[in-house]
Amino acid sequence: MKGSTLAMNKNKFVYRSFLAIAFAVTFSACRDKRSTGLEYARNMYDPIAYNPDQPNKNFKDGKTAQLPPAHTKPVGFTEYDEYPNTKEGYEAAGVSMVNPLPVDTINLAQGQHLFKVFCSPCHGEKGDGQGHLVKIEKFSGVPSYFSGSSSRGGEMKALTAGKIYHTITYGVNNMGSHASQISPIDRWKVVMYVQELQKQQ
Repeated sequence: MKGSTLAMNKNKFVYRSFLAIAFAVTFSACRDKRSTGLEYARNMYDPIAYNPDQPNKNFKDGKTAQLPPAHTKPVGFTEYDEYPNTKEGYEAAGVSMVNPLPVDTINLAQGQHLFKVFCSPCHGEKGDGQGHLVKIEKFSGVPSYFSGSSSRGGEMKALTAGKIYHTITYGVNNMGSHASQISPIDRWKVVMYVQELQKQQ
C-alpha cells in the first residue's frame, strides 16, 4: 500500500513538472513575437551554397558572383555579335534572319504553348493586344499582330521573322528581353506561331 502511494505521488510530481515546463515554454514563446519556436533539422533548409552577394574566400577577388571567362558566350547566342541590340541590328535581323525550323504541327503546337505562357498576358492569346495585363490596365498600348484587331491597327502584322526574333531576344519599349526565359530554338517556335497569327483577319 505504501509503495503504490509513493508511485502515485511520483507520477503526480512528474505530471505536474511536465505541465509547469510546458506552460513556461509556451508563455516564453508568446512573449517574443519574433521567435519561430523550436526548429527541427535546421541544416536541411539552411543553404550550403553561397548567395551571389556573399563574400567568398574561394575566389581571389573574394566575390561569389563571377564574370564569365573572357571571350566566351552562351551556346546559341552568336546572333549577339551579328545582330546587336541596336536599331541597325534590328533592321539587319529583319532582312537576314530566317526561321531555321520547318513549319509543322509539332513546332506550331509548341510555339502556341510558349506564346500562351510568355506572350499572351500582354499580347492576348489571339495576338490582338488584349491580354490579361492589358485588361486590368497594368499595361496599355500593346500592339496587335493582325489587322482585324482594334488594338493599334494591327501595326505588327507586317513584322518579319527576324524582327520578331530580335524583339524576343532583346525586348523593345515596354517589353523586356525574354532571352533568359526562352531558348533560341524555342524563340523560333514562338516566331512561327506569331506569323500564323499575322495571317488572321
